[in-house]
Amino acid sequence: MLVLFETAAGYAIFKVLDESKLQEIDSLWKEFETPEKANKVVKLKHFEKFQDTTEALAAATAMTEGKIGKSLKKVLKKVVAKEAHEQLAISDAKLGGVIKDKLNLSCVHSPAVAELMRGIRNQMEGLITGLPPREISAMSLGLAHSLSRYKLKFSPDKVDTMIVQAISLLDDLDKELNNYIMRCREWYGWHFPELGKIVTDNLAYCKSVRKIGDRTNVSSTDLSDILPEEVEAEVKLAAEISMGTEVSEQDIGNIMHLCDQVIEITEYRSQLYDYLKNRMTAIAPNLTVMVGELVGARLISHAGSLLNLAKHPASTVQILGAEKALFRALKTRKDTPKYGLIYHASLVGQTTAKNKGKISRMLAAKAALAIRYDALGEDTNAEMGVENRAKLEARLRHLEEKGIRRISGTGKAMAKADKYQHKSDVKMYDPSGDSTIPSTSKKRKFEEVEEEAEEPVTPVVKVKKPKKEPVAEEEPETSAAAEETPKKKKKKKDKKAEAAEEPKEEEQEVAISEESTEKKKKKKKKKVKEEEEDE
Repeated sequence: MLVLFETAAGYAIFKVLDESKLQEIDSLWKEFETPEKANKVVKLKHFEKFQDTTEALAAATAMTEGKIGKSLKKVLKKVVAKEAHEQLAISDAKLGGVIKDKLNLSCVHSPAVAELMRGIRNQMEGLITGLPPREISAMSLGLAHSLSRYKLKFSPDKVDTMIVQAISLLDDLDKELNNYIMRCREWYGWHFPELGKIVTDNLAYCKSVRKIGDRTNVSSTDLSDILPEEVEAEVKLAAEISMGTEVSEQDIGNIMHLCDQVIEITEYRSQLYDYLKNRMTAIAPNLTVMVGELVGARLISHAGSLLNLAKHPASTVQILGAEKALFRALKTRKDTPKYGLIYHASLVGQTTAKNKGKISRMLAAKAALAIRYDALGEDTNAEMGVENRAKLEARLRHLEEKGIRRISGTGKAMAKADKYQHKSDVKMYDPSGDSTIPSTSKKRKFEEVEEEAEEPVTPVVKVKKPKKEPVAEEEPETSAAAEETPKKKKKKKDKKAEAAEEPKEEEQEVAISEESTEKKKKKKKKKVKEEEEDE
């Protein structure tokens, strides 16, 4: 039996001297305790050394992927094919299948073979002659670094450190430019203050100052390549009636030197922005499509790297950059922030204030997917980012239309905007709460007011009732109950008496009216009789 063993230095082919020892798997390790014992079990037949680390890396990657490299194929044809009747022991079953198909060699992979490989690895320095241990360790270290770099798919185009440094430098340049321009405007404003109000663009202002110098030179200076014709005419007119002070040539020289600095920094900033744009398109194309170059670069810079950012959930990506506000809200038990750095994305900026929270949440969810695809995916296209952005834009349109539409009986109709009416609730101070004396209940007060209103003006004749003799010591409980009767019962009785007297008075009035009518009739009859008698 032959054994194929791969080292960092090259391929080694061993011949097994005693195959019977392979059957005792548990005790096989004892045969490799010393180099002398190991030489009695296996013997080196052929060793093919790698020329450089590149060849070693190619051979190692091919073996890990289960493929036959060029150098391995050469060794197998040269050595093993001569002894085709021998079995070839290998460490990878997948590789054995490929060798069997292409070279028609019988391959063996079993637990005994794995134990044998472990023993050869332990005594490799003693079994492979001609290679010093120092050289083997150096080659092993080089191959380990190369192989790990290959497995991580390390590429100089994927280095996100450049993005972190570039966006930090861009922010620093913006701060310095603002300071320089402010100083330049203030300094030259003593000499020609009107120019600062006419020319608002900072770069155009510095170029104009650089070209004009002293304001007396404005009439003879051509500013058409910097400013529009109308602005140029306004500058020339303002220079004639300027209220600025006179300055020396030395002062003008220093101001012009400052303008040169501003122009150079502005040009470098635009160059740096183009570089950052290209790096973001190469490293994180999907994230760039979703949130833009600057916001994407700031997210990567805040997280430390693209891989660290890919580990964050969407909720963290949403509030990344607003940690101070988040912890303050948690401490004071108030509403947490809805967005952080992602607020500056174009999709969030073009929404209304009511929908900013919803869009930032949806954008963070899609951006988290885009970040993971960019960091861990093998493709470098931006198809997923374009597709997700289109979905977000459609959702944004739906949210914006939802606010101005309503569902009617016939379908969707435009909602009519009602006129705004300001309703202010003015609350009056209730002084009843100041008193510590217990007041009577509102219900009782209401009943007393009603009774006072219903009392008639006419006096009520009270009917005297015969007094009942009190029953002594027979019903003490009833007498006590009678004494404790509330005033309400008395008032109810008065009401009933009044109600009974009212119908009696009405009956009396009816009876009086009937008597008067009868008397009138009798008088009329008497008159008629007297007239008849006279006739």
